[in-house]
Amino acid sequence: MTPREEEVLASISTEEPWALIERFSEMHRWMPDDVNRGADEIIARLRRLGLPLTVHEPEIYLSVPLSASVEAGGIEMRAKPPSMSLPVPDGVTGELVYLSANVKNLRTYTKNAAEIFSGGAENLAQRLGGRILVTEGFGSPALTSIAEECGALGLIVINPGQNIHWGTCTTIWGTPGLDDFSRKPAIPVVAVNNPDGQTLIEQARAGANATIRSELLEGWFPQKIPVVHIDGTEEPDDFVLVHGHYDSWDVGVGDNATGDATMLELARVLHTHRGQLRRSVRIAWWPGHSTGCYAGSAWYADAFAMDIEAHCVASINCDSPGCRWATSYHKTTCMAEMKAHVRAVIEEVAGQSPDWIRPKRAGDHSFYNIGLSTYFSLTSTMPTALRDEKGYYEVSGCGGNITWHTEDDTLEIADRDVLLTDLRIYTLAVLRHAAEAILPMDWRATAAEFAEAVDRYQAATGTAFDLTPARDATRSLAEIINELYTAIEAGRLAPRAANSVLMRIGRVLIPINYAREPRFAQDPAYVCPPLPSLALATEFADLPADRIGFAKTELVRGQNRYLAALIEGGDIIRQALA
Repeated sequence: MTPREEEVLASISTEEPWALIERFSEMHRWMPDDVNRGADEIIARLRRLGLPLTVHEPEIYLSVPLSASVEAGGIEMRAKPPSMSLPVPDGVTGELVYLSANVKNLRTYTKNAAEIFSGGAENLAQRLGGRILVTEGFGSPALTSIAEECGALGLIVINPGQNIHWGTCTTIWGTPGLDDFSRKPAIPVVAVNNPDGQTLIEQARAGANATIRSELLEGWFPQKIPVVHIDGTEEPDDFVLVHGHYDSWDVGVGDNATGDATMLELARVLHTHRGQLRRSVRIAWWPGHSTGCYAGSAWYADAFAMDIEAHCVASINCDSPGCRWATSYHKTTCMAEMKAHVRAVIEEVAGQSPDWIRPKRAGDHSFYNIGLSTYFSLTSTMPTALRDEKGYYEVSGCGGNITWHTEDDTLEIADRDVLLTDLRIYTLAVLRHAAEAILPMDWRATAAEFAEAVDRYQAATGTAFDLTPARDATRSLAEIINELYTAIEAGRLAPRAANSVLMRIGRVLIPINYAREPRFAQDPAYVCPPLPSLALATEFADLPADRIGFAKTELVRGQNRYLAALIEGGDIIRQALA
């Protein structure tokens, strides 16, 4: 760490962020008017600190859960409907059918039913048609989609513990377009806690009926998006985008008041030391995360697509830092090209070597289709041994605390010491990204990830399909990328020219690795495997003989898409080196 970096980190204080956390611990932020009041709290603090602020107020589509219940065997049970589920205030009644879920995949985003249901996925339509499915898990988009496609009347998910967790259940990402809206769930979905779920399992085994009732508030609502923009000194048009959501379930301290507070202090510190920033830093607080399926960040990706396309150098998400017991970095979200940069920061600040999670189709990562290098969603989390000792199941926020998405995510979930460590990590990572002459992405690591994925897919298909063209193209890409970094390290490319190439490569390689849909669209909210246009290769071994020809046709097209992207990426580099 340089003396100038140490000076910046020494100026970090928890006073301002902790004050916001305490205020948000008293404020519900999920009804639209309450969300805007939350924005006003952030805006007032930013203005008092004299930070350069713009406030957008788009109309976005929201689905706000109000109430739900399940009645079976003469017993009425408390429930919560996920956002975007079908409201049924008058109730839907049907026979219960129980399918056991693979507990290890409770938080899965996959649409592969065989991975979700531990008893297999055979004859699902016959088993679920006209019935209400009861299974373990959360009201995930993929599970809801499977239940609806199989003709289920409704879905009841049994959460793992005593608490019932809020969530969302649609594969739609952000405010839907006309085509997307057809994917809005057409069945009611509710979550119940584990004790009530066990009762429902017994009712299902006895062939009982159940009635689901739910109410949601849905429609278009104006929501505020505060954005701070701190100008860089040498390349002010280019910017690092740091972002996180300020709407929450209930008061949502660990998810995401701590993140909002982290971004507030980051904005204050970087503005104070703005003379050290080569390029700009833009910090945005999103609404519509919880009840709009990431509608705030998706709106921003749409509204500022050309600015982001031309000038954004990275997307850094801030969700659930600074939580109780979260002292480990073994689940750090990061794309391959950013791992060296992020590893150095966490090692220097926290004294740990992080373990990695491939960025999921979750959080507010609304920028994959544009092609932004991405790191962080969750940073710190509680050590696995401590989680096991406490008997906690896995959740997607709050540093691993199972108060995530419940009424119990209150002030005691925040930890001031952990917050300070995470503040230092975010500040150093963003500072280096904005201050270093050469952008810190290393596309050699991405090319290596591509090669590993192609080899794995070839092994999965065996002799059924030839991925040699993909292998050859990947090897060629790796070679030209090595030439690029040799030229950069030798000073044969000026920093601005080098950075332009590094950004343009990302616009090609990230969508081919993280998106199925065209650029500037939004992919559905379920898992995207590495190199999704080639991922069908993993299914060949399980396909019936009469489907192999269709699969080969799809994979030919997928390989063509992959080859075209790699050729384009190589051409960008060759032109720069010419």
